[in-house]
Amino acid sequence: MKVKFLGAAKTVTGSCFILSYNGKRFAIDCGMHQGNKEIEKRNLNSIEYKPSELDFIIITHAHIDHSGLLPKMVKEGFKGKIYLTPPTADLLDIMLKDSAHVQEIETEWKKKKRARKGKENKIEPLYVQDDVEKTLPLFEKVDYLKPVSPFEGVEFIFYDAGHILGSASIKVTIQDGDKHYDFIFSGDLGRPHQLIVNDPTYFERADFLFLESTYGDRDHKNEDKSRDELLDAILYSYKNKEKVIIPAFAVERTQEILFSLYFLYKDGKLPSDMPVFLDSPLAIRATEVFKKHYKYFDDIGKSLIENGENPLAFPNLKYSLTSQDSMRLNQMNGPAIIISASGMAHAGRIKHHLKHNLWKPGASVVFVGFQAKGTTGRKIVDGAKSVKIFGEEVAVRAKVYTINGFSSHAGQSQILEWLSHFRNKKMKIFLVHGEEEKQRILAGLIKERYGFDIHIPEYLEECTISLDKIVGEVNTEVATPRINWDYLFDELKSKVKELEQKQSILASLDWTEQADLREEVLQIVNMLNKVHSQIPLK
Repeated sequence: MKVKFLGAAKTVTGSCFILSYNGKRFAIDCGMHQGNKEIEKRNLNSIEYKPSELDFIIITHAHIDHSGLLPKMVKEGFKGKIYLTPPTADLLDIMLKDSAHVQEIETEWKKKKRARKGKENKIEPLYVQDDVEKTLPLFEKVDYLKPVSPFEGVEFIFYDAGHILGSASIKVTIQDGDKHYDFIFSGDLGRPHQLIVNDPTYFERADFLFLESTYGDRDHKNEDKSRDELLDAILYSYKNKEKVIIPAFAVERTQEILFSLYFLYKDGKLPSDMPVFLDSPLAIRATEVFKKHYKYFDDIGKSLIENGENPLAFPNLKYSLTSQDSMRLNQMNGPAIIISASGMAHAGRIKHHLKHNLWKPGASVVFVGFQAKGTTGRKIVDGAKSVKIFGEEVAVRAKVYTINGFSSHAGQSQILEWLSHFRNKKMKIFLVHGEEEKQRILAGLIKERYGFDIHIPEYLEECTISLDKIVGEVNTEVATPRINWDYLFDELKSKVKELEQKQSILASLDWTEQADLREEVLQIVNMLNKVHSQIPLK
């Protein structure tokens, strides 16, 4: 058995693990790489996927970083089945079409920009609508707990991962003579007691576990505290007669925010004259899919629907279907709540709303999900004084909230608690779907608490697996991306400049605080001296 890591290796996006066994090749997930330009170049690397040689693909859930390259695989020769749960199939019907539409528009924009500069126009989208239409008939819907054997010696079962509607953890069982190996792919694990979805399924044994680690370094606030913080943002901007801007992923996060706003409305805490606009055609269509598949909701959600209440539709809520509807929101005076995609603020209508509101001191920007490195959302969350939107520097003067309690990913303690149910102490763990520094923190805790063997794979690493050992091989020529030193030095200069601007504030602190901060600055200076000494003179 061989496993090759084509994404989600020391990064969060691009989930794809290629398994080779007994002359067959199949993939767990086929996600799009998202983030900075260097990461996104990986979407063009078809050589490693070998789409025409894949026998089938299993998808854990509908998020684009787990499914977004499916039409590209079909475009380049994949003809096998794509196994997924019924809600995931319906969500991908709309999400992949939306993804193709976005790429077609962005490609045309890039072509025009290059043409104006007199450059060649050899740019193509990753895929187009026609590729999506050829992908959908390959979907094979499989419900939770139903065993499927795509070929002799291999069986898989979907279990509820509690992340988003229809999300799955996957147990793949490989039969090798009189032995069998259990491989569990956690997919994205949800939080216990999360709105809408059920809690993630626990497992008692596996030989090999592929474990997500998005929040391996920290825990989330609980649901009630997160809702209180959301209310604080709403009341702050309501008082200032400005808008609350919520960048939200179209699937799950948007619906969870709607549920929370419904409960605030029901409790009389949401101002009755403050409209809520859902300004994302994709999120609107996804919300309809949620309504269709309410049987997959948790007991509270199902009970509300079956008793005639609809948390996804309340009096304050209005849909912005067209681009004209969206533009009118930025011409409208007075307080309002605008929920729009994308969740990382790097594409979509949300960019227009940020351009019109980010610079206003009375406005609020509420981030409710993970922000990948290199995205506009990450820069704002990290404290940037301004960000570039549509080629224009926009000052960050709005009040910025980061509410991790709405995350549909398990936090550190929840990952560790999920792991505590495994009884096979010889289980080997591959930490995936996380940034390296967070993975190392989580790995240390797992080793200390449970003693499991842990491996953190590299991008394009291929591991040969047996019950006795794991041997890793990395294609370093392809795997090592170019380090973006320009970006790093720009960030360094920016932070130094911000610190200089606060020099008078530093000088006004009491002596003890100044001494502590001076020591930290001196440590940074010493680290830079160390780096400088390690660089060759040539």
